[in-house]
Amino acid sequence: MKDKRVLFVSSEVVPYLPETELSSTAFLAAKNAHSKGVQTRIFMPRYGVINERRHQLHEVIRLSGMNLVVNDIDMPLIIKVASIPKERMQVYFIDNEEYFKRKAVYTDEDDQLFSDNDERAIFFAKGVVETVKKLNWAPDIIHVHGWMASLLPLYLREFYKEEPLFTESKIVTSLYNNGFEGDLSADMSSKIAFDLNESDKISTIQTPNHTNILKSAIENSDALIHGSEDISEELTTFIEEKEKPSLGYQVENLKEAYLNFYADLLSDNQ
Repeated sequence: MKDKRVLFVSSEVVPYLPETELSSTAFLAAKNAHSKGVQTRIFMPRYGVINERRHQLHEVIRLSGMNLVVNDIDMPLIIKVASIPKERMQVYFIDNEEYFKRKAVYTDEDDQLFSDNDERAIFFAKGVVETVKKLNWAPDIIHVHGWMASLLPLYLREFYKEEPLFTESKIVTSLYNNGFEGDLSADMSSKIAFDLNESDKISTIQTPNHTNILKSAIENSDALIHGSEDISEELTTFIEEKEKPSLGYQVENLKEAYLNFYADLLSDNQ
């Protein structure tokens, strides 16, 4: 895997957010690949709870400045970067004041999901792709972590399917049991349909709950990883039905297991 390119796209990454199974695993997967000579890029949302001064985030003017259309409305894209101390790894932050400035990640002070979480996920997916296009950096592997990032496989397979930068990329999605109760906006599928037109893949998220959002990621990925020990039986069955390559939950051997899994996927592509 040395000199291969792996794009890590995660809802959460330490040290920028508190340590969870998701934020820690996303960081470790990138760190381990980087230590083996893999070229890495990490993307995450720039939530308002992230302390920009402490983590030394700064805007990249040459990457910022474009507008992304979400539900027929132009939303400015701001790109910030920081380096993880001691690791020499750059993290790119997808930012927009309306979507990410608030001092919370997914829920308000009453622990209710933000009503625009669907649009935030759409903006994040499109922001990652448009920024990677500006970088002109063609990834061999795209590894997705967390439900806020889980629209990326759908957008890559449908909205950006003619984009040559990603035609050889293999998409891997890690599944975690960090779900949310209830549904996102009832209009989510129609907002995605604005971009994807008549794609039958939108039907998977007609009811935009956590399980269906992950099902969409599963059906648009090349392979899956169990990021948590306990994945719902419904999702496990769905993976088996789709006959996708999958890697079981890893505790001790995450470093080698992930890299070997990437390498096997790429060798199948030869």
